[in-house]
Amino acid sequence: MSEKLANPAPLGLLGFGMTTVLLNLHNTGLYRLDTMILAMGIFYGGLAQIFAGIMEYKKGNTFGTTAFTSYGLFWLSLVAINLMQENGLWSEEISSSSTAAYFFMWGLFTFVMFFGTLKANIALQFVFMSLAILFFMLTINAAFRIYGPYLQVVGVEGTICGLSAVYLALAEVLNEVHGKTVLPIGQVKK
Repeated sequence: MSEKLANPAPLGLLGFGMTTVLLNLHNTGLYRLDTMILAMGIFYGGLAQIFAGIMEYKKGNTFGTTAFTSYGLFWLSLVAINLMQENGLWSEEISSSSTAAYFFMWGLFTFVMFFGTLKANIALQFVFMSLAILFFMLTINAAFRIYGPYLQVVGVEGTICGLSAVYLALAEVLNEVHGKTVLPIGQVKK
């Protein structure tokens, strides 16, 4: 007897995408960093992606397990860094060089993971490439403490990245429910 498993990718993509959009709307200057973003980072960006990664493990998908679990833990670490700094749980201010190293390592990880998407759909390739670009832009921002218009551009790029993940998630759900392509994702010929 075979067991049909649901596709956990839309959950992980929505957790990543919606949280990324909300954080990057902050980066554009639309609103300040507040509890809403931190809560999304813990629960949807963090825990939902970890759950999706565990479900991908059950399906035998190493790429999905690694990506969703890693990015879920990224969100939890990002929230922890902000909360620890804001609440005085760490006595020293976070240096620009350590923050730049943090974003650089995530950018490098994402760039390498991008190559794992080359046999997947074009929408997923776009999510990973735009995320790698976002992490490298955040690295520059952290290293040189560039704010103002540059951070707004980072915010726009991050919003586009997040929306692309939301689009892919909703496309996967709707395409499966309807049994046909409702929203195209650019299937790669194998």
